Amino acid sequence: MAAPSSALKLPKQTLHGIHHIALNVQNMTASRQFYGDILGLHELTGAEVPKTLKDLVAEGKIANFKLPDSTVLDLFWEPDLAPPHLNPRQQFTRANHLAFDIAPELFDLAIAVLRQNQIPIDHGPISRPTGRGIYCYDPDGFLIEIRCNPGHDD
Repeated sequence: MAAPSSALKLPKQTLHGIHHIALNVQNMTASRQFYGDILGLHELTGAEVPKTLKDLVAEGKIANFKLPDSTVLDLFWEPDLAPPHLNPRQQFTRANHLAFDIAPELFDLAIAVLRQNQIPIDHGPISRPTGRGIYCYDPDGFLIEIRCNPGHDD
């Protein structure tokens, strides 16, 4: 749906980046382990937790992770969340996947970590002119990509 040319619009480059991404999760423990322990994201604790979320974090209803680029991944506990589909390849949302960048020299380690932790792999690793990627599923069946830019020896 295109806005009429006379409609009020934000100037180009007004939005600076993604502040946070929020995912609903059925099993907070499994999701915290996946994003924090397996993928190595930094979970916010204590004074790092935004004041507006402290009570919800203390109650175990929300967990917050911060990436090195300051993007925040919020997990919202929804214990009654129905599984999206028995077949994890069946798309269930308008979002296709969440992609994380990793340094090219650590890409093979990421593959080993996923395999050792028996994380379900959808496909990959694959190589493209834009880099390498591997696609796996988080504990709720959401497709996750770990990707890197082309390395010097790719």
